[in-house]
Amino acid sequence: MENLFQVIFEDEELLVINKPAGLVCHPTKGDVFSSLISRVRLYLKQDEAHLVNRLDRETSGIVLVAKNNSAAGRLGKTFEQRCVLKEYLAIVQGIVREKHRLIEAPLGKDENSSVVIKGRVRSDGVSARTEIWMERQFKRDDRAFALLRVSPLTGRKHQIRIHLAHCGHPIVGDKLYGGDENLYLDFVRGRLSDEQRRRLVLPWHALHAEKVEIPWAGRTHTFEARAERWFSKFIDGDEPHTDCELHSHSSRQKVEVASN
Repeated sequence: MENLFQVIFEDEELLVINKPAGLVCHPTKGDVFSSLISRVRLYLKQDEAHLVNRLDRETSGIVLVAKNNSAAGRLGKTFEQRCVLKEYLAIVQGIVREKHRLIEAPLGKDENSSVVIKGRVRSDGVSARTEIWMERQFKRDDRAFALLRVSPLTGRKHQIRIHLAHCGHPIVGDKLYGGDENLYLDFVRGRLSDEQRRRLVLPWHALHAEKVEIPWAGRTHTFEARAERWFSKFIDGDEPHTDCELHSHSSRQKVEVASN
C-alpha cells in the first residue's frame, strides 16, 4: 500500500492524511487510485470510512478520516460545534501591506459566471469570515508575492479563495478566481496551452491545509502537515529548501472555526 498518501496520525477510529494537490476527495472517473476516499478504502481494507473534512482537488494538506460510522458522527459534531482550529498557507499575488486582517464578506453563487461551482462576494450571500496573517513578502522574476497564514472562521465553499481574490490578492495558480475563468474551463477540458501555464506560474493553486487542532479521545490533538516540494520551493527560491517550516505567531489567540 505504498504511495497511497502520507499518514500523519492513526488510531483505532481516526486516520489523518496529508492529501497531495491534484487528487479529488471523491470519485468522478478513473481507477481506484484516482480519489482520496478510494485510496483510503484500499489502505483500510474496508468501505465504512468517511472523510470528515474535504479539500478542493488542487488544495493539499490535512484531511481527517473516520474509520467507522460512530467516529464519523462524533467528529462531525465537533466540527459543527465550531471547536476546531484550522490554518492554511496561501501564496498570493501582490504586495500585502497589512500584517493582520479579518475579512468579513458574505458569499453566494456567481450567477454571471459560466462555471456552475463558482462563487463570489455578494450582499445577499451567507456570512463568511476569514482571518489572515502576512508571513513573508518575496519577489520572483520582478513580480511581488506574499505567503499568508489563513484561518477560516466560517466554512463556506471556496471561502479562502474568494475572499483573497476579493481583496486583490488571488492565490497563485488559481484557475477559477485568478481573474480569467477561461483558465479553469480550458483546464477541465484538458487543453491548457503553454502560455496559459506560464500565466498560472504554478501547476496547482497554492493553498495548503497545514494545521488542524481538534479535541479527540479525551484531549486536544494538533495535526500538522508539510507543504509539497513545488509549494515550498517557490517560496524559498534560491534559498536552501526548508519545507515551509514556518513559526506560528506565539501571541496569536486561539479561535473557534467551522468546517471549510
